[in-house]
Amino acid sequence: MTTNPTIDAFWQAYLASLPAGAERPTTYQAWGFGDGPDMADNLGHLVKTGIKTATCSLLWEYEADGEPVPQVGDFSVILDGAGQPLCVIETIELEPKPYNQVEAQFAYDEGEGDRSLTYWREVHWQFFSRSCARIGREISETMPLLGERFRVVFAG
Repeated sequence: MTTNPTIDAFWQAYLASLPAGAERPTTYQAWGFGDGPDMADNLGHLVKTGIKTATCSLLWEYEADGEPVPQVGDFSVILDGAGQPLCVIETIELEPKPYNQVEAQFAYDEGEGDRSLTYWREVHWQFFSRSCARIGREISETMPLLGERFRVVFAG
């Protein structure tokens, strides 16, 4: 939950869009993809348009940052690079696995670049190199990732 009125209003609009009698989630996180405004804009757009239906994160970061690990059924308001809400997603599947065991289908579902595993490995190695440096860990082929699949439930 946030104390940002724009994000809170977006969340309330999502709740108002649910059919009468539907279960209404009570909590959410608000965040943008990646580690900078351009990445949040680009990846957020891919999510909102339905191209990006998966993402992965470095499990070490949750520990280092004291953040809870996502759970199936979590809701998130996805933000653009300026911190404005783009859509609401629901986490529908989680699978921990080492970097070197990510499959081509998962890379495709992440929706980035040419959607190939080769592209995925290149850009994610760069991204996780920055993440590892930030938290004082050594990047490796077996670093633990959390693969997440989600669905857009509200696009404003």
